[in-house]
Amino acid sequence: MKKSSILGIVVIAVFIAIIISIYGDSSTYASFDEAQETEAELHVVGQLNKEKELVYNPTQNANYFSFYMLDEHGKECKVVFQGSKPQDFERSEQIVLTGKMVGEEFHASKILMKCPSKYNDQQIEVTEAVATS
Repeated sequence: MKKSSILGIVVIAVFIAIIISIYGDSSTYASFDEAQETEAELHVVGQLNKEKELVYNPTQNANYFSFYMLDEHGKECKVVFQGSKPQDFERSEQIVLTGKMVGEEFHASKILMKCPSKYNDQQIEVTEAVATS
């Protein structure tokens, strides 16, 4: 075989490996029930349960925030976020969490909030919060 043919095969193999690794690491959307069954990090979409208490006391621990969320199937779960409470969290219409279940709690590493815009009723404002390590 020619050196150019071998080089071409190696380049193609590297691209295939990159595509497979990206696809394998990507998270999927799930419910709390599906998150309970796996140890993988998933995205869970839902709404804040405004009837339950939000726990955030920055004087005791500025990197602990917990709340209750209902997923798209209506299952409620306690969510723990190791970071500060995002601004206007209570105004959020929809929440997308990235994280995994630890026991009966969902430990979120990222929170993405979709809030109504304060400037235009037709627009949605998206805010992301990332946990501190």
